[in-house]
Amino acid sequence: MKPLQHLGLISTLTACSLSAMAQQTAAIRGTVTTADGRPAESVTIGLKGRGQGAITNSQGQYAIERVRDGEYTVVVTAVGLKSEEKSVTVSGQGVTLDFTLSENAEELKEVIVNGARVNRFARKQSVDVSKMPLSNLENPQVYATVGKELLTEQLVFSVDDATRNAPGVQQMWEPTGRSGDGGSFYASRGFVVSSQLRNGVAGGVTSAIDAINLEKLEVIKGPSATLYGSALSSYGGLLNRVTKKPYEQFGGEVSLAAGSYGFHRASVDVNTPLNASKTLAFRLNGAYNYEDNFQNVGYTGFTKNVAIAPSLQFQPNDRLTINLDAEVYRGSNVGKQLIYLAFDDKVANFGFSRADQAPLDYRQSYQGAGLIQDSRSTNLFGQVRYRISPSFTSTTYLSSSRSFSEGKGPYFYLISDIALAARNNTVITTPGVSTLLRADQSTQDSRRQTYQVQQLFNGDFRIGNLRNRVVVGLDFLRLDSNIEFFGGQIDAVPLNVPGFNYRTFNKTAVDAAYAANAPGRYPVTTKINTYSAFASDVLNLTDKLSVLAAVRVDRYDNKGGILYSPVEAYQQTAVSPKFGVVFQPVKDRVALFANYQNSFNNQNSSYLNAEGQSFVTKPERANQIEGGVKLDAAQGRVSATVSYYDIRVQNILRTLFTQTNPDGSFRTISAQDGTQWSRGAELSLTANPLPGLNMVGGFAYNFSKFVNTNENVNGRRPNTASSPYLANLWVSYRQPEGMLKGLGLGFGGNYASDNKILNSKSQGVFILPSYTVLNASAFYDQPKYRLALKVDNLTNEHYWIGYTTINAQKLRSIVGSVAYKF
Repeated sequence: MKPLQHLGLISTLTACSLSAMAQQTAAIRGTVTTADGRPAESVTIGLKGRGQGAITNSQGQYAIERVRDGEYTVVVTAVGLKSEEKSVTVSGQGVTLDFTLSENAEELKEVIVNGARVNRFARKQSVDVSKMPLSNLENPQVYATVGKELLTEQLVFSVDDATRNAPGVQQMWEPTGRSGDGGSFYASRGFVVSSQLRNGVAGGVTSAIDAINLEKLEVIKGPSATLYGSALSSYGGLLNRVTKKPYEQFGGEVSLAAGSYGFHRASVDVNTPLNASKTLAFRLNGAYNYEDNFQNVGYTGFTKNVAIAPSLQFQPNDRLTINLDAEVYRGSNVGKQLIYLAFDDKVANFGFSRADQAPLDYRQSYQGAGLIQDSRSTNLFGQVRYRISPSFTSTTYLSSSRSFSEGKGPYFYLISDIALAARNNTVITTPGVSTLLRADQSTQDSRRQTYQVQQLFNGDFRIGNLRNRVVVGLDFLRLDSNIEFFGGQIDAVPLNVPGFNYRTFNKTAVDAAYAANAPGRYPVTTKINTYSAFASDVLNLTDKLSVLAAVRVDRYDNKGGILYSPVEAYQQTAVSPKFGVVFQPVKDRVALFANYQNSFNNQNSSYLNAEGQSFVTKPERANQIEGGVKLDAAQGRVSATVSYYDIRVQNILRTLFTQTNPDGSFRTISAQDGTQWSRGAELSLTANPLPGLNMVGGFAYNFSKFVNTNENVNGRRPNTASSPYLANLWVSYRQPEGMLKGLGLGFGGNYASDNKILNSKSQGVFILPSYTVLNASAFYDQPKYRLALKVDNLTNEHYWIGYTTINAQKLRSIVGSVAYKF
């Protein structure tokens, strides 16, 4: 307990000692840029003749901490690069020292690749994960980073494809484009997650998210409400998109790509300074994407998206930076073929229990023309960062996200002959499926708006010999939904009938069905405000031992409205703590870590127990305990994380039974004592074992089950938990020198074990089979151009993903790309 008591004392003194602390700072910070004004990443900065140093991040920034008073020579080095030196004097105050290298960005990249083994796919620090600059080894939380280098090599054009490089993440549902809930859904640590954050604040997109503006994707693991709140994260974690930023020189890239299933794409990335002093810079990223559905190519299905992402950066001095940027997505698509299993049916009635045994044609589209949905997402962002002193920084975020959708949303049900006969008041006893139910759920002028204002104060200071890195934040988040779902079953058609015309399920038929019988309508009109305050402190007790303590106070104010049925207004307050510890037995090489993390979900305001008494609902909670080891070994050529976690969810509201009142109405009797467990292990690895050879991989195992909940699923794995075993690997070789310099090959893939998308006593167990999908790429990367080719699903694997659904995935595809760089 002594370290915790010590921490409490330090935290108390912090509030009273800001002025004194600022005077005790001794850090050398700065930015390293190339001759063309771009950030110089992965360059070593050190104090000549001493062991202290740092490596620049993706923005070219570095910080050498804990520097004693005195005169020093700061050296910029990279193998194959002429070193540059500057003298500096430290006298109790932090010092800013910037460098401009003589090489341009492409020359620097070639120098580093040619001169040394470089772990190209490793990103070793983050600003957003802990809301403060921390290296991976200093952070007691597990996260995975997928950088633009890997995305470029794999010809990845979407966030969905980027996630296949993140250990323990599995896509479950492709984007539908529907306002409010239309984005992709993934599974992480046995829970559903989605990509709702951009640069650490709200920035949801309901269609496919293009990767044109993606600097890196951060997949943060485990309950993360302490720093991010519960509305934008889940018990399994969150996905944070870190975007490209403007820089000081003119430059960019234009690329074209084309391939299988009618795929074609054009993209542009242009950056330019807007004034002579280069304090104002503008960058524009944009892409146009079109692809037919692999099922009956060119017949019915397609996806068409336009993404435009302008950004403006104004840096009048070294203390103030203002960023204004936007994401504008416009798209139209025919929804992916989602096939459910009829909710009133049993797997035993089907005569099969796996997707590969279903009487479905993998290449068949069971719909016709015109079932199109138009979607729009518009995100506006503002960030003002001001360095108050060498020790303290203020950052203000403003975020506005709006989504809109209108159009058709086709979906399907498999129903057994037994259940269909029962619906028609006849009897069949032989298991089998010969009918497909076709349905639609449209949206009409559906809109959702998200507003966020966040104020952060970051500090990096000392009290005596103890270093504190602190963030204090205030946060306001508003979710305003005005969504209209409507639809229902349209028809039923036979399966496996040669020559049957499945194109009769089309816009004309759906409109006629709605004209004949008004469809059911399901509005969502809730409005929710969340007011939060949080604080986090990373305290270095010694040079090798640090502890983290954080807490969030969250006031949830649901204004009421309709969520398919009326919702009364209610308020809840939740407190979310977080603790962590890191011990580095080998400084900057090996870190042992452990953490306690917490998340919560707000529930409806009240429920009735078995005695008919009304109780106020408590927030549902998830608590995680995690531990493991992080490595940055072999002079940075090997980075790895091994972890074990245990997540317990409490206060799950479960239905006991439905009671009939004397007047014929119904009321639901519930108890808020349900629990769920999720535990497992994860491994992530990036390595550069030989010059030019790089690899990134991961493995994850997850065990999840309901422990005390509705009898129908008690003791079973949740049907939204995805596959318990996941693995990913990518290996590439890039020729570092000689006549073939820049020529490279890559190969890898993903494995997922069986996925139980139905798992209950009432319906039984239905499985999406395990799969191994292999991919490959070849590229020739030069300073002025890049040629690339990729093949996805090399073996033409038939496989399915699902979020209680069967969704067949694309067969083998080939894409070629050419890019011109300037």
